[in-house]
Amino acid sequence: MSTASKDAFVNQLLEDLENDTLVLPTLPEVALKVRDTLEDEDSSLKQVAEVIGTDAALTARIIQVANSPLLRTSRPSETVDAAVARMGGTMIRNLVTSMVMEQMFQATSDATDSRLRAIWEHSVQVAAIAHALAGQFTRLSPDQAMLAGLVHDIGALPILSRAEEDAELVENEALLDDIIADNHVRLGGAILKKWHFPEELITVVLQHEDLTRKHDGDADYTDVIMVANLQSHLGTNHRLTEVDWSTIPAFDKLGLAADINVVDMEETSADIAAVKVALSG
Repeated sequence: MSTASKDAFVNQLLEDLENDTLVLPTLPEVALKVRDTLEDEDSSLKQVAEVIGTDAALTARIIQVANSPLLRTSRPSETVDAAVARMGGTMIRNLVTSMVMEQMFQATSDATDSRLRAIWEHSVQVAAIAHALAGQFTRLSPDQAMLAGLVHDIGALPILSRAEEDAELVENEALLDDIIADNHVRLGGAILKKWHFPEELITVVLQHEDLTRKHDGDADYTDVIMVANLQSHLGTNHRLTEVDWSTIPAFDKLGLAADINVVDMEETSADIAAVKVALSG
């Protein structure tokens, strides 16, 4: 693909976004129903459990997570009602959204299948590290940090969906990587706005690659995802490993040395493993 063809692809993508004609992914119906039920002041956790119970696979996953090391409990939850009661509304909302998101990373063609799976696996790794970082180094909600990790690269989806229509582009991995790197942040922000996600998570998607980002106050979710994303690339030849991490303000916000590998830290390794198991089913 020539430079002109690449520019035409990107320009059309962004033009469709501006004109509101770009097809963006939608959250599965069960996730929307759970969110709507939780936001209804007249609804109870039992009604939330009933919504989850309409999806057998999700029911099994929720019970599995309720009994996993992630919740560190000794009494097993044998029903979805018990699992929902144990977790509470906020955690259930984030877990359900997290679990159904995996469905979005299913390719419609073999051409993008491996790339989508790689993005999902990376997102799970970032989510797991973020959960541990939030719990260990901040006052932020670990499960909200987990969700932020899962959606931080969501903007790659419409790019790959559009790329499936262009065999030449799909075969040019380096060029497709460049297009995703340059445009996924903007597209991701648009997706989360469409999903009516909280502003703090939209900010994560829009700013997690701005390594010079500074702000007043304590660490926020963007700091957590920025550090988790960097940590996920340790030991690889990813472009972000070439940056001097000691200059990145997010590490200071977390009170974390830039040369620490949190995956191997005793305080965080078990948490990271537990979240990866919970998200992987």
